[in-house]
Amino acid sequence: MPFQNILGKSIDELSVGERAYFAKTISETDICQFASVTCDFNPAHVNEAYASNTFFKQRIAHGMLTVSLVSNVLGTQLPGPGTIFVSESVQFLAPVFIQDTIEVVVEVVELDREKNRMKFKAWGVNQNEVKVLTAEGVVMPPKKRRP
Repeated sequence: MPFQNILGKSIDELSVGERAYFAKTISETDICQFASVTCDFNPAHVNEAYASNTFFKQRIAHGMLTVSLVSNVLGTQLPGPGTIFVSESVQFLAPVFIQDTIEVVVEVVELDREKNRMKFKAWGVNQNEVKVLTAEGVVMPPKKRRP
């Protein structure tokens, strides 16, 4: 079992109320690469001239790029490597612009040990403490085998 040592927390190692954090400054490169990977070239994200005539007056990051910061926390910290997404519901509350620093928090809200499911809530705030998103969802923490 060579992967045993790199797995995140199992359901038995988690506790309700536990939190993890991640912060990232969204760059021009992040937006261009996300557009390239997803083929989402919506001009609100990639065209400054178009975006200058929108409600936001400038380009905004893809909503799903911001949500992926939640995925980062779940897949690298809480529960961590080996975690599988089951579901997520997201509300976008404010735009994210190039050079915004977004801090995402994920909190364990419920554990179902029998089904190996962890319910979480998450939120993200920018450098001005404006909440840009809230989310809730379910993941399957990694299962660890006993030696």
